[in-house]
Amino acid sequence: MSNLDAWSTIIRPVVSEKSTVLGDQGKYVFEVAPSANKIQIKHAVEEAFSNKKVHVLAVKIVHVSGKERRSGRSVGIPRSWKKAIVTLQASQLLDLFEVV
Repeated sequence: MSNLDAWSTIIRPVVSEKSTVLGDQGKYVFEVAPSANKIQIKHAVEEAFSNKKVHVLAVKIVHVSGKERRSGRSVGIPRSWKKAIVTLQASQLLDLFEVV
């Protein structure tokens, strides 16, 4: 088990249509370090957003594999990555784009 700090565990929030819909339900999607487990992700989210005093109820992990991409005759495979869907208590919300 590696010791990662909060911002090494959470790489970035995932912005997509589906993650926006999940955000309305109190679920937030993050790209996380490949070596992170559910417990580390839970502690990282609670530490990273400690000013909001968030409490994580559940963490679900999805491994996203890189799919083959073609550009003419050349073929490439993007890297695989890990994403986490984090569920917060019903009354808690995160504004992930307030700093932007």
